[in-house]
Amino acid sequence: MTQHPSPIPCIIALGSNLGDSPTILQGALTRLSQHPQITLQQQSRWYRTAPVGPPQPDYLNGCVLLAVQLSPHALLNTLLEIEQEFGRVRRDPWGPRSLDLDIIFYGDTILETPSLTLPHPRMQDRAFVLIPLCDIAPQWVDPVTGKTVKDLANRLDCSGVHLQ
Repeated sequence: MTQHPSPIPCIIALGSNLGDSPTILQGALTRLSQHPQITLQQQSRWYRTAPVGPPQPDYLNGCVLLAVQLSPHALLNTLLEIEQEFGRVRRDPWGPRSLDLDIIFYGDTILETPSLTLPHPRMQDRAFVLIPLCDIAPQWVDPVTGKTVKDLANRLDCSGVHLQ
């Protein structure tokens, strides 16, 4: 695993709409906090959100602020491993899932590779990411738009996002 010399602040979005979502999400947080190169610094509240894509159950969504000593790709691989541990099967990209872990921000890194784009390319249009993120980092500046998370959230329809 590639280690980064000093901790980088990262935002991860979590979501689940299959199985026992509260237990799955808590388990994912536990796994993240047990990783020797990841420190869980802050956690948002949980929000029940309307799904995007085909008909499916509502999601339970939240965000966490981490300090990581992993490269962006090593962090992505760690998240993919945790998703698999909790039964994530990738079929339909917009379909239901037991666990979804997305890197939203990796410090102020802007990156585009075949396997990873940072910041997350669709986060600025997703109230289910930005509303929980406002709980923990409303002043975080998106390095692409130069806008704060709060400013990005204020321009969206947030009617489908409800505190759990």
